[in-house]
Amino acid sequence: MKAPRVTLEQWRTLQAVVDHGGYAQAAEALHRSQSSVSYTVARMQEQLGVPLLEIVGRKAELTEAGSVLLRRSRHLLKEARQLEELAWNMDQGWEAEVQLVVEAAYPTERLARALEAFMPQSKGCRVQLREEVLSGVEELLKNGTADLAISGINIQGYLPQQLKAVEFVAVAHPDHPLHRLNRTLTHNDLETHLQVVIRDSGSHQPRNEGWLGAEQRWTVTNMSTSRKLICQGLGFAWLPRHEIVEQLEQGKLAILPLQQGQHRAANMYLYSNKDRTPGPAARILAELIIQHSHDDG
Repeated sequence: MKAPRVTLEQWRTLQAVVDHGGYAQAAEALHRSQSSVSYTVARMQEQLGVPLLEIVGRKAELTEAGSVLLRRSRHLLKEARQLEELAWNMDQGWEAEVQLVVEAAYPTERLARALEAFMPQSKGCRVQLREEVLSGVEELLKNGTADLAISGINIQGYLPQQLKAVEFVAVAHPDHPLHRLNRTLTHNDLETHLQVVIRDSGSHQPRNEGWLGAEQRWTVTNMSTSRKLICQGLGFAWLPRHEIVEQLEQGKLAILPLQQGQHRAANMYLYSNKDRTPGPAARILAELIIQHSHDDG
C-alpha cells in the first residue's frame, strides 16, 4: 500500500485558509508566515494533481474538487484527533475495551439506557457485549473473559451489587389445553404438557433453574425462540414479563392461572472481575448499570 502523499498538517492548512477567509488570515491563525501557507497549499495541489483553490477577486475560494476533498479531510482530522486522544487516555489507564457479559433474561431496555448514558463518557472505549444463560455468565467471569457480568446466580467468592429482580411469569397460548380447563391450575396439571425451557449456555457445570416437572420438555437456546414456540401453542413456559408485554396485550399469550408459582422473581447481580482492578471506564459503566437497573423494562 502506497503511503499518503499529503500530510494531515497540509489538510489542516487548507482548512485554515478556507475557514479564516484567506492566506494571510490562515497564517495568523496558524502562527506561520503567509508564504509558508501559500507554498503548502500549492504543494498539495501539485501532489494531488487537482486544483483546490482559485483566486476570485482578492479571496481564495474552493474549487468543486477542493470542496469535496476538504469535506472528507475534516472527517480525517477529526478521526486523527480522536485516535491521539484515545492513546492519551490509554496512557492514563483508560481501557480501550470493556467486556460485558449479561444474563439473557436481563431487560435489554435497562441495559440500553445504561449504555446510552455511557457513550458520551466512554472516551473511545468500546464495549463488547455478550449474552449468556445461567452458568455461561459465571464461567466467563471466572475465566477472566468478563470485566463486568450481570447474572441471576449468586456466584461464590464474589461481592456483587444487587440489581432489580426480573419477573418471570408462566404463560401459554390462550387456546392451549391448560387454559381450556377454566380453573385454577396446580403443578400436577402441568406435568402432562410440553414445557419449553432455555438451555444453560455453560459448558462445565450447566444448571437447571425453576420448575422442571413436565414429563416432556423441549430445550431451546434463546428467549426469542421460546417465546415464538409458546405463541404458536406448542407448550408452556416461564418467560420474563418484559419480553412478552406485547404478546400479552395482543392476546397471543395468556398467564396461566396457577395456584402457586404463577410469578417468580429472579434476583440479578452485577459482578466485576476480581483478579484485576476495574479501570475507570469499567467503573463508570458499572455505576450506570446500577443507576439504570430500576428503569422500567
